[in-house]
This record gives sequence, C-alpha cells and structure tokens, in this order.
Amino acid sequence: MSRNIPLFIAFRVFFNARFYYPVLGVLFMDLGLSLEQYATLNVIWAVTILLLEIPSGALADVIGRRWMVILAGALMVCEMAVFAFATVGDWLFPLLALNRILSGVAEACASGADEALAYDSLPVEGREKRWLGVLANLMRWSSGGFFIAMILGALAFDRHIWEAAANLVGWSGGIGNTTRWPVYLTLATSVPALICALAMREPPTAGESQSKRHPVREALNNILIGARFVFFNTRVRLLLLCAILFDSLVRLFLTFSSNYYRLIEIPEFVNGLLGSFYALLGFSAASIARRMASRLSPVRVFCVLAVLVFVGLIGLCFATPVWGVWVVIPLGLAMPMMSYFVSSYLNQWTDSAVRATILSFRGMALNIGYALSGIGFASLTASIRASGTLTSEDAIFGKALLSLPIAFAIGWVALTLVAWRSRGKISGTSCE
Repeated sequence: MSRNIPLFIAFRVFFNARFYYPVLGVLFMDLGLSLEQYATLNVIWAVTILLLEIPSGALADVIGRRWMVILAGALMVCEMAVFAFATVGDWLFPLLALNRILSGVAEACASGADEALAYDSLPVEGREKRWLGVLANLMRWSSGGFFIAMILGALAFDRHIWEAAANLVGWSGGIGNTTRWPVYLTLATSVPALICALAMREPPTAGESQSKRHPVREALNNILIGARFVFFNTRVRLLLLCAILFDSLVRLFLTFSSNYYRLIEIPEFVNGLLGSFYALLGFSAASIARRMASRLSPVRVFCVLAVLVFVGLIGLCFATPVWGVWVVIPLGLAMPMMSYFVSSYLNQWTDSAVRATILSFRGMALNIGYALSGIGFASLTASIRASGTLTSEDAIFGKALLSLPIAFAIGWVALTLVAWRSRGKISGTSCE
C-alpha cells in the first residue's frame, strides 16, 4: 500500500494545479460573460458539490475509495473537454454550466475518498505522525505544481507573449485566439490524473469494512453516523465553523483574483508570476504549520490564522495600484495552513470505517460557505450596478470588495461567542 502515498500526492497535484486559475475571472469575462454570470457559475459548482459531497463519501466507505477517485479522474477529463470546446454565443453559458456541474461532481467524488485512501494506507503504528509528514509533502508538491501551472497558464493566455514568440522565430502567420490555451493545457494534465487514480490500490483495512450486499443501506448508515459525530461533537463542529468562515471568503477572493489584479493595474502576464508566488508560499506554510502543530493548541492556531486572513482582507479594500499585491502573502499563507490543520485534526478524531464520510462533511461545509459567499457577492454586485452610481465592472468590483473584511469580522465575533459558550463541553474523539 506504500505506493498509494506518492500516487495520492501526484493525483492531487494534477487534479488541482489548473493552468487557467491565474486568469480565471478575466478568461470568463473575455469569453463574454458578466460578473453576475461568472458568480452564478461558481454557485452552480459549489451547490453541485454540496448535494453530492456526503453521498459520494459514504458510498466510498462502502464500495471502495479507489473507485470514487477513478470516477473523479474520468470526470475531470470530461469537464475540461466541455470547457475547451464550448462554443461562444447563446450556448456558451449553458455549456459552461455543464462544465461546472461535471467539475462539481468530480470534486465531490475525490473529496474525502482520496484522503481516506491515503491515510488508511499508512502503517497503524505512528499513523498520526506520519500523516503530518504526508500533508507537509503534499503542500510542497502542490505548491510546485501550482507554481508551474500559474506561470505557464498566464503566459499561454497572454496574446502579447505569443506574438513576441512568433516574431522571435520569424513566424508571419496569424496568432489566432489564445484565450483558451490554459484550458487546453489543463485538459492535457487531466489524463495523468486519471492514470494515477487507476494505479491506486484499496487499503485492506478499508476493504474489511465494506459491505457488497447492501451498499446503499450501508452508505445511508454511514451518513447517519457521520452526521451524529459532526453535529454533536463540539470541537469538530467548531473546527468546521472556523473552516467555513476562513475558506469561503478567501476562496471568493481567489476566484476573482485576476479581476483584483486588473483593478490595481497589474498587467495580465504578471498574473502567472503572482499565482506562482502564491504557490511558493505553500513551501513556507508547510514548515510553519508543522511547528505550530507541535506548539499551539487548536484554539491558538485558528486565532493566528484569523489575524492573517483579516489583515489580507483589509488590504483588499485599499486596492492600492501595483503595491496592493502584498495581500497575497497573508492570504497565501493562511489557506494551505488552514487545510493542513483541518485535515490533521479530522483524521485524528475520526474512525477508519467512516473516514471518507466524515471528510465529505468537511467538503460539504466548505462548499456551503463558498456557495453562500458567492450568492452574496453576486447579489451585492447586482445591487451596486442597479444603483446606477457606478458603471464600469472594475469600479463595481472594487466597491464590492469592501464587504469581505466586514463579513469576516462579523463571522469571527459570532464564532468567538459560540466557542466561549461551548467551553468545557469538548466531547470525545470516537465517532462510533
């Protein structure tokens, strides 16, 4: 089972390092969508994951985590093919909505299943400590893959780069449209993601708990066990509430990061450099997170992360030309560290038989927050547009950014009050 660990890391790298990320917002805008349509597509994506996250995780615990990871890899190939060849015009939005649905199903199938498969592939003795090392390696390899994807994705999107390269080699023909080259590159990398999934093997410990006679009944039973564990275990509930607050607002910014860079007058070809710098922060985040895990309690860990997130969101509001890029540092450190700690704590507190189910509850929680933040942001931009005080997309976007730190502050105060009232009620780790 030891080969599952590098295959898990490779799968995550190929599955998540998407070349269109550094230009995602402006790519959709250049294809002809509005801010509201773009936000709506992200809500469709999040809602799809929300509906399928827990059923897919529970089914993975019953029929096998490997099969769900393979399905995720196959769906990635399909979603990228739809994105790459969607026609511009009346069919563009429906086809991109289909892409978001396929992508959401793929995310739901992979979320929880791949992590549970990898965790149960480790030797039982010293598993928790070994898992921290796996997470640190995953952060570093993911950062490296993301670095390459950001650089190449931004370069592939920038028409000026293509024209300069054509002049350099003496090409006199037309360059054509370069908007979707980052999408084509991601379609190419979806194939090795599927190959990695096919090469994985099911851990024996997981197979012992699987029932082939009544998989649907077993999956429903796992959902009930997982729901009882998540909703009645105080520390798990607080952990997921923290994750929702942090992830939803930071991920909303990352979704519109290329729009923010355009707002602060950063050339589009620099987006890849900024995205790669964001990725490289994962190397530092891995080392910092391991030291924090050995020295700080979960409460202090998330207080540190709250400061990083709040400082970054405050910086967005100023939208300082060029120098406003500094917000990438606190937000780029906070996100991978948050994922590290949530994964570490949940796997420590969860029983192997329902591990994928519990991890799917995490994915569902995060995407509830992301969907709600996307709906709120879309409604806010529509309201600003309807007021008639601002007309340009950049001006509307800049004003909408003011809502992010306000929402975070309100959420953090509310969460602090909930934690204070729940002190002394920390339940056990068992989910049986």
